[in-house]
Parts: sequence; C-alpha cells; structure tokens
Amino acid sequence: MSKVFGFNAGLTYKDIPNHTKRLVKSSLLDILGIIAASTKNITNKNIRNFASVYYSSAPKLSRILFDGCSVSPLGAAWAGGFAADSLDAHEGHFLSKGHAGATVVPGLLALVDAYADQGRDITGEEFLTLLTIAYETSLRAGVALMASASDYHASGAFSGIGLVAAGARLLQLEPVIQQHALGIAEYFAPRCPMMRLVDYPTNLRDAHGAGAFAGINALFMAQSGITGAPAELLVSDKLSQAWQSLGQKWEIDNQYYKTWPVCRWAQPALTAVEAMLELEVDIQPDNIETIKIETFHESMRLQGHSPKNADEAQYALAFPVAAMICYGQLGPEQVSDESVNDQAILALSQRINIVESQVLSERFPAEILSVVEITLKDSRVIRSPISQAKGDPALPMTKQDIHHKFLKYTADILTVDQQYALIDEVESLETQPNMVKLLSLVTMNPLVS
Repeated sequence: MSKVFGFNAGLTYKDIPNHTKRLVKSSLLDILGIIAASTKNITNKNIRNFASVYYSSAPKLSRILFDGCSVSPLGAAWAGGFAADSLDAHEGHFLSKGHAGATVVPGLLALVDAYADQGRDITGEEFLTLLTIAYETSLRAGVALMASASDYHASGAFSGIGLVAAGARLLQLEPVIQQHALGIAEYFAPRCPMMRLVDYPTNLRDAHGAGAFAGINALFMAQSGITGAPAELLVSDKLSQAWQSLGQKWEIDNQYYKTWPVCRWAQPALTAVEAMLELEVDIQPDNIETIKIETFHESMRLQGHSPKNADEAQYALAFPVAAMICYGQLGPEQVSDESVNDQAILALSQRINIVESQVLSERFPAEILSVVEITLKDSRVIRSPISQAKGDPALPMTKQDIHHKFLKYTADILTVDQQYALIDEVESLETQPNMVKLLSLVTMNPLVS
C-alpha cells in the first residue's frame, strides 16, 4: 500500500514518459468521443433520466456529460460510466481482461466539476497526472484481480479503485482516509459475472457505471468516517508482482484501442475481414456461400447471429462481421437498435459458423486472435492469416487515427467547430491553467445547442 501511496502523492507530469503522456490524452479524447456518440442511444437516454430523477440533489453538484443536467457526483458517475459503456468502442487492456477509461474518465470529471470549483482550482497538467494515476492503479488492480479470482469479473470490479486513488489526491485526503477509501472501494466493488453478460447481453455491460459509482461512493464514505478493511488487491504479498514496477513501467502503454464499436473479442475477425475486402472484390454478400470464423473460446461465446437490440449486436461476432461485409464499414449505425432488423445483414449472418480453435484459446488473453475463412459460391476458398486486431500495442493506432475515429463517431452529434475545439483542448490540456473550457465543452447538451 505504501508503494501506491507514494506513487499517488509524488507523481508529477514531468515524471510521465512522453509516449505515455500521448496515450493518456488519446485515451481521454477517445472516451469523450464515445460518450458523445452514445447520447442518442436508448441506454444513454435512460441512464441520464435515471440520474436526474434519483440523484438530483446534493451539497455538491456535477453536470452530466454531453447533457448539462446538474446532479450529485454519484449520479454523474453512474450516467458517465454507463454512457461510455453503452457504445462498446472504448480502449482496454489484455492482462486485466478489461477496461479502465470508461470508469475513470467520467468519474474523475464528475469530481473535478463538483469539487474543484467547477474546474478553476486544478490545472490541465494536474488533471492529466490524476488521470494517469487512475489508469495505472486501475489496470494493476485488474491484473491483481485476474491473478487472484477464480472467475472472470466485469471491469467495474477494479476500475473504481483507480478512481479512488486519483480522487483521494484531488480531494487531498489524509493517508489513513485514503486507505479506508481504497478498502471500501474494493469491498463494495461490483464483481459482476462477465461471461453471463456475454451469454445474455443487456444494458449492464462491463459495469463501468457501477465502478464509477463505487469509487466516488467510497471517497464520500471515507470522508464521512466510515472505515474499510485493507484492499487485498493492493496489500497482499501474493499479488505484489502487479505493483512492483509502478512508476517505472506503464500499463497504459499496454492498452489497445478499438476501431469498431463492438466487443474486443470480435475485432480480430473484423480486422481480417477488412483486409480481405481490400484484396478481393468478389467478397460480396450475394457471392458468399459460407463464412467460418476460428477463434478463442471467449470470442466463440459471442456468437450473435440474430441480435434483438444494440446491446446484443455489440456483444456479437457474426452480426458485426456480416454488417461489415454488407456495408463495407462498421460504425455505430451498423450496431444500433435499428440495424438489428436489417434483413441483408441477418441473411448473411446466418451463413457464418463460429468455432473454437484450441491453439488460439491457449494464446488468450496475452494475444487476441482469429482466422476467417470465406467460401464463395464458385467454390473458391479465401482464408485469412491468423489476425490480431488493429489498435493492439503491436499494431497501434496513431494520434491521427484517434482523431479520425473521434471525428467519425461524433459527426452527427457535435458541430465541426465543437469537434475541433474539443480536440484542440485535449491536445493542449497540459498548458491550460484550469479545466473550465474542457468542462464547458463536455457538459454542453449537443442535442439542443
């Protein structure tokens, strides 16, 4: 625990390697773009209504992202985490088998909005430092959880711990209060059974809303004098390996970024299909007899030939592959509630067979891989190599790729001026004397502006 405390208290922006600084800003912009892009979907609308009804009053208030309604920080955390989770396009991390940004970005912004005098008391440089702390602590807690738990939990089980680490520094909590807050966050962490969600997709997703709520709730409880048992993921000698390189190596560097708004486990197959479409003009829906996808066990569980809603479409494999082939691309509109009734996609989806490859299962989670084989009606067979997803650390997305994704995802939500203002603010954030402009950009309601 002392190593974590020392890192949280002592880290400065100049201590962070330049490559990692770039990734932190890319992660911030990526999550903000996803939350903005999700504002029209049903889950986002419902969670914003929920927060405005049940969390409308508090001594301190935060504004819901890309909405502007003032609610308690707990409500803003619920809404922001759920919104980021409702469009499955956010970054993730192999060894934790999960994600941090969809929790820590909206959660930390809610705290800054409420407790730093609406952003005037914290510099952009300090915010990026806090965000780095939140990512590093979350991801390492996730690695520790994977090493100690007997089953696979949603990301909210560990991401709220990173929010507490950064939030404790923001709120200037004494070490003993920080210790209790971390213990409360771990004790009340939403250890949701993730494979149940994969088998039965719903709005609950990867529990990022619950993780953000649990993190902020833990800070408030500890401030109020509630004690918490030591956070085992941080203090257990058996799990110390996860923390030994804290401050020397950066888990943020090991994150992947998604090109498409579907589960990461589907993206190696999509990467293979995209390459096949570029090389073979005859890969058209009417020319295809069958498609076989060989993949690892968890990806095979996605299936999803006939999703009933956007949640099922984004936690599917067959439907997104069929959509990409039918339309030559895969964006939010191809996995929306409306798209699940697209007869062309559904017809092709039924001709896709998804099977487990024992070899690829053995290479998971360190590697996320798939092979796609397309049999055409003229009997030709086109087979991809073993493919990993675009955006993996070995095939990284550039800063320009992140900007392109942000512009594409927010094109129908933000004006061009708003899009570029947000890009410019994030890219120059370390030079900004406060958070006022960024907060104003991300708490406006684009649907009425």
